[in-house]
Amino acid sequence: MTAGTTEEDGRIALIQSDIWIGFPRAEQVLDRLQGMIEAPRQTRMPGLLVHGASGIGKTMIARNLSRKYAPEYDPPSGITRTPLLLLQAPPAPDERRFYLHILAAVGAPATALSARAQNVASLEVRVIALLRDLGLRMIMIDEVHNLLAGTHREQRRFLNVLRYLSNELEVSLVCLGVSEAVDAIRGDLQLARRLDEHHLPNWRDDAEFSDMIQTLIAAMPLEKKSNLKVKSLKQMLALTGGVTSRIFALIKDLSIDAIVTGDECITDDAIAKWTPVWSRHASAGRRLEKSRV
Repeated sequence: MTAGTTEEDGRIALIQSDIWIGFPRAEQVLDRLQGMIEAPRQTRMPGLLVHGASGIGKTMIARNLSRKYAPEYDPPSGITRTPLLLLQAPPAPDERRFYLHILAAVGAPATALSARAQNVASLEVRVIALLRDLGLRMIMIDEVHNLLAGTHREQRRFLNVLRYLSNELEVSLVCLGVSEAVDAIRGDLQLARRLDEHHLPNWRDDAEFSDMIQTLIAAMPLEKKSNLKVKSLKQMLALTGGVTSRIFALIKDLSIDAIVTGDECITDDAIAKWTPVWSRHASAGRRLEKSRV
């Protein structure tokens, strides 16, 4: 604890940090991905398409796996082994931009000829050579629905690039995105056949949701146990629309308030009075629009 920082400040900082809180739905996907990355190399490596609403937890899962398989420097070879490469799809399905993004992600050294001045074929050769030396086992493409910003032809070319990288490097390919991207990927029959689909639905009013809320609250550094009524659970579901990121925001916000007020637990009354951050922004926006009329 640094000078001038109270115990409460430390707990609030912990709540605000990007901590991993495991729950069965997320752990199920992680276990599946870990099995893929540990699988022996084969001509046709397994792949997965994880899809669901924005904020449902896809990126959270990808980042957690990326931390588990972080790059490690190998002194004898002088190479940083990178079993997993997590990338974000470019804003539009652009091959050149994607290859440049890969080079930047792996810290590729500069060449005599600027990468931007090289044609797509040259970039492709360089990317393949670099990734092969890294001991790569899996490529994860987050926000894959960005390909929908391109024409049908551009989408096909981008999907061909993903399939080519997976084939050439004998690595597993994992794509993550909103469900709208599923139809686009299914349009490439060869790629669709090798990508199993795993849908992450919005949370519903059931035992799974109740268990997740209990797990999440238990992970908060509060001094007292939170005993919530079923009505409060239903209200949390209604406030968040069953979106994971919003549920996390709600629990974290209420936990911080509990520390500041000294309640040290999340109460039914606090949930009843809580206003979603996204609703506050929407209300402020509406007031601003009215003031301009």
